[in-house]
Amino acid sequence: MTEMADYPAEPVKVEDSTFDEFVQKYSLTVIDCWAPWCGPCRIVGPIVDALAKEYSGKVVFGKLNTDENPAVSGRFGIMAIPTMLVVKQGKLVDQIVGAVPKAKIETVLKKYM
Repeated sequence: MTEMADYPAEPVKVEDSTFDEFVQKYSLTVIDCWAPWCGPCRIVGPIVDALAKEYSGKVVFGKLNTDENPAVSGRFGIMAIPTMLVVKQGKLVDQIVGAVPKAKIETVLKKYM
């Protein structure tokens, strides 16, 4: 188990090659799957940044560019972005699809904390 001090307070860049290691390292992670051309992704980005700070030590957030990392997108059947993958103990437990308000993301997170 990772020490609380190792929990980053900002989203970590995640790639196809680092995804499994990332979700295994922390007990609860949220991977924001996005792309630079995606308007709704730009709305969610600052929310993810804020949540990463607020939930530092409890949840670790990652950002995965779907254009550059097709393997993870294919593996989880991501058809629309933004999609957030909620992973607990290395297993996908939930997905949040679309530009949703911060409160909605928090409601989902609290189910798994």
